[in-house]
Amino acid sequence: MRNQTIHQQLTVAFDYPVWFTRDLFDPKNTLLHDALCRLKEPRAHRALVFLDAGLASARPDLPDMVRAYFEIAGHEVELVKPPHVVPGGEAIKNDYRLTMEIVDTILEYRLCRHSYVLAVGGGAVLDAVGFAASIVHRGLRMVRVPTTTLAQNDAGVGVKNGMNLHGGKNTIGTFHPPFAVLNDFALLETLPDIHWIGGVSEAFKVAMIRDPAFFRELCADARLFRERNALALERMIVRCAEHHLEHIRAHGDPFELGRARPLDFGHWSAHKLEAMSNYRITHGEAVAAGLAIDSRYAVAQGWLDTSDGEALTRALCDSGFVLWQPEMERRHGDGTLELLSGLDDFQEHLGGALCVTYPNGLGLKQEVHEIDRTKMEAAILALNPECRTRALR
Repeated sequence: MRNQTIHQQLTVAFDYPVWFTRDLFDPKNTLLHDALCRLKEPRAHRALVFLDAGLASARPDLPDMVRAYFEIAGHEVELVKPPHVVPGGEAIKNDYRLTMEIVDTILEYRLCRHSYVLAVGGGAVLDAVGFAASIVHRGLRMVRVPTTTLAQNDAGVGVKNGMNLHGGKNTIGTFHPPFAVLNDFALLETLPDIHWIGGVSEAFKVAMIRDPAFFRELCADARLFRERNALALERMIVRCAEHHLEHIRAHGDPFELGRARPLDFGHWSAHKLEAMSNYRITHGEAVAAGLAIDSRYAVAQGWLDTSDGEALTRALCDSGFVLWQPEMERRHGDGTLELLSGLDDFQEHLGGALCVTYPNGLGLKQEVHEIDRTKMEAAILALNPECRTRALR
C-alpha cells in the first residue's frame, strides 16, 4: 500500500481588546456594555458573572452595582442570575470541585458559545473561571475584569488559565484567549498592602529582561508603590501589560509550544516556593524572591552587573517585599535544598531539556540549559539575612 499524506496547516486569528478605566460598573461608564456588544451582532446575549469573595467582602455594594448595571444597559445583554460569589486566592485553584461547580452553574443556565462568562477578581479567580469557561462547549466567551495589580498587569491580559493539581502550580489548564479584558483601577483601592504591590514583581521581571528604561523607572518609584501611590501604580500596570501583550502578539509562540518561556524569568523557584508554603506565600511575593535568587545567580555567572543585581534587590525591598522565606532553607533527607527541585519541576512542565530565562545584561535575555546547583544554593541562602525587618504586614 502506498502511503499518502495530506498536510494540514491552520492559522487562527485571535483579537481581544484590553481596556483601562475607572468605575467600570458606574451606569455612566458605557465601556462594559460597549465591550460586550462590540461585534454588533443582531442578537441578544446571556451573561453570568462570577465575583471574587475577597472583593465582595471588601466591596459589599458591588453585587448590587453589577446587577443594576445590566438592568440599565438594556436588552442586548441579559444577566441570567445575580453575581455568583466564588472563593478567591489559590483556594479556588486548589479544589477541582469548585471549578466543576462553576461548570455546573454555566450548564444550569444553558449558556451557549455566544454567551458571556465574566470573572471579576484576582488572578486565581480569572484562572479557575476561565478554565471552566474554556471547557464548556469547547469555549465560551470569557470576559476578564482583573481586580489586583498582578492580574491587571500580567495574569489577566494573557491567553492562559488553569488550576493546581497534585501539588503543582497550574498543573492543568488550557490556552483560551479572552473576549475582552477590562481593568478598573478603582477596584484596586481596597486591596491589602501585599496584593497592592503584588504585580510590582512581575513588572521588575519584564523590565529586567526587556526594558532598561522601565527598570530604572521602577527603581525610582519603588517607595511610591509601598506608599500606595495610585498614579505610580497605574503607570506601572499599563507599561507592564503592554510588554506582556507585545510578547504574546509578536514573538511567535503565544501558546508556548516551544521549550522557552522567556517571560518566566524568576518563576522556576517562585512556583515551587508557593507550593512548598501551601500557598501561604502569594505569587507576587514568590516572584520577588525568585527574581532576587536568579539575579544573584546571574551576577555570579557574569551575566549581570553587580550594581544592577543590587539595584533590583534594593528596589524589591523598598517596594515592600520580603525576600527571605523560611521554606528556602528546607532540605530533603539527602541534604539538598528542597527549593532546588523546582528546577526539575520546571523542566518537566516544559518538556525536554531544561530551558530557563536569564538576563544577559540589563534589558537583554538568554536561555540557559544547565544550572550550577552549588552556585544556585549559594544564591538562595545569601538572601537569608536581608530584608527581614522590612516585612509588609
